[in-house]
Amino acid sequence: MADIGSTFRTLHDDTFIIPNPWDIGTAKLLASLGFKALATTSAGFAFSRGLPDGGVGFEEMMNHCREIVTATLLPVSADLEHGKGHSPDSAAETIFAAEAAGLAGCSIEDSTGDPAKPIYDFSQAVERVTAAVEAARALKRDFVFTARAENFLHGRLDLDDTIARLQAFEKAGADVLYAPGLSDIEQVRVICQAVTRPVNVLAVASFTVRDVAEAGAKRISLGSKLTNLAFGSVERAANEMLGRGSFNFARDVMPFARLQEMFSKGG
Repeated sequence: MADIGSTFRTLHDDTFIIPNPWDIGTAKLLASLGFKALATTSAGFAFSRGLPDGGVGFEEMMNHCREIVTATLLPVSADLEHGKGHSPDSAAETIFAAEAAGLAGCSIEDSTGDPAKPIYDFSQAVERVTAAVEAARALKRDFVFTARAENFLHGRLDLDDTIARLQAFEKAGADVLYAPGLSDIEQVRVICQAVTRPVNVLAVASFTVRDVAEAGAKRISLGSKLTNLAFGSVERAANEMLGRGSFNFARDVMPFARLQEMFSKGG
């Protein structure tokens, strides 16, 4: 684990996809397919537990992170929502816990988890990022910290404020900057031109890797999309069985023998 953070950091020299498994099996599958790093998904893991996004406690989330880290040899970055708590000190504690779990990096949001006030005030958000950066720099190994500006996921479609937050996070020392929820590649381009640190983009159907790379972003994550895809596939299969009494979905399943072989090898 000594150089896992450095390995992860180097990937940001070029544009790459970092998919988001939600359990050990999907982590091993994605690792076997040739991806160079993995990221956890807070929503995907919550859904797999029958909980809403935000419904998993911090300790349970860290246990999940440890499972994903031990499932493969790839660098793993964790989606840790707003972290262990709301204070700057709790943001620092989040970084220490993430490093102890063997993660190569993690992200912390500027969202509060409170629907009545979903986004931290600007100053508090920056203080939390500053504390997280200081904690990351105090570690004995490299650790890639991602600071997230969540405006667009909470109905605050204010690109100027989002950019101001990302610029402040960059000034505070964040390694990677991330504003999930962008649906226009021009918004991605504007953000990338406004900062100098690597930018993470949440994939949407209208984007391609080439689009994102040309816009200047370095990392493309999927959030809960693979989890949602799996749930959607099960729903379609169930509706086919109940509505038409057929099993055509079985033509598209991954072969049992392939899964058996992969997991027999230990992933």
